[in-house]
Amino acid sequence: MAEPKPLLQACQLVKRFGSVQALRGADFCVYPGEVVALMGDNGAGKSTLVRALCGGFVPDAGEILFQGRPITMRSPRDAQALGMETVYQDLALAPDLDAAANLFLGRELLRGGWGRRLAWLDHGEMRRRTVQALAGMQVTLPSLREPIASLSGGQRQSIAVVRAATWAQRLVFMDEPTAALGVAQTRAVLELIVRVRDSGRAVVLISHNLPDVMSVADRVEVLRLGRRTARFARGEFSADRIVAAITGALVTEPPASGEAIGIDMAAHKDMP
Repeated sequence: MAEPKPLLQACQLVKRFGSVQALRGADFCVYPGEVVALMGDNGAGKSTLVRALCGGFVPDAGEILFQGRPITMRSPRDAQALGMETVYQDLALAPDLDAAANLFLGRELLRGGWGRRLAWLDHGEMRRRTVQALAGMQVTLPSLREPIASLSGGQRQSIAVVRAATWAQRLVFMDEPTAALGVAQTRAVLELIVRVRDSGRAVVLISHNLPDVMSVADRVEVLRLGRRTARFARGEFSADRIVAAITGALVTEPPASGEAIGIDMAAHKDMP
């Protein structure tokens, strides 16, 4: 039986910001229907790599493959056209709008009129589809009509995840989705991540939280100093091994030809 091909793959990506080299030949891959955790210390290159993979940055060198084909993404819209969505750490929600307005933010449904100029928002249809989307992901809200600023942190995070899952046909990136959440809220978001995976979509989980990663990840890939230094399958990773890889005590990926593992951390900052 042939091995499955990666859905999305980074091959030897390089990204410089002036004299700072944020990615030094970074590799990464995610397969359909899996949760892969991307881990690494501050300055490892995680944010830069993810932004390159979802159209925020164009790499200076290297190659991105989607379903085995080389692609170039010059904006997040290019990633969206391929069926990829991102849940950012700040959620990118409009706090004064309700759940339906946030779910369809930038994708509003219109009715009536001649073209978009004379049409009006179809609030009823957007609310109906929002109810379906929330129910499909087993998310319950106290009200669909209240601004989401009145909701808890976990509920707002759930809306952001459901929005991404609604529009992503293939892949969802999640950047620290449980940061600043309580125990019960964290559990609810992790269960939601599993439901997204079980729906057939891939999830890339960017996280510093080892318990979260241990509970939902199918694989773990570790970046250190701008390149992938370790990767573990589900039966191979433990908290100790992940921490060792993050700190550089454990390396499972060979360094690039002529490259030393020890790089001055002070000279390498993960750029925004």
